[in-house]
Amino acid sequence: MSIENPTREEIGQILKNSKTIAVVGLSNNPERTSYMVSKAMQNAGYEIIPVNPTVDEVLGQKAVASLSDIKGHVDIVNVFRRSEHLLEVAQEFLKIDADVYWAQLGLENEEAYQLLKDNQKTVIMNRCIKVEHAMTK
Repeated sequence: MSIENPTREEIGQILKNSKTIAVVGLSNNPERTSYMVSKAMQNAGYEIIPVNPTVDEVLGQKAVASLSDIKGHVDIVNVFRRSEHLLEVAQEFLKIDADVYWAQLGLENEEAYQLLKDNQKTVIMNRCIKVEHAMTK
């Protein structure tokens, strides 16, 4: 089995229709990729919800320990955790009302992908949300 992402046009529509991005593994260290990418998305107008049990606040937003702690709707769950953690995050993702599961560049997990596809969820893996946003504006 291979992971099949939506087309670039479909990804562009997802980004145009989304407002809220929960970022799993968002670091409060400005030198980390998760911070830089999330800051760029925040600057582009998206609401960023940091999901990290080890920090209180990132990018001026109060952090939550897990996806289940988020109040309200989430459009995209953007994951910055190693590939071996993607299944665990996917299982938690299915318990909340989120639309798109997005694993950042370099991250893939076929078991997580299959679980999400079996539940009719939109899945994007091994793509950088910041790059895709820039390419689909």
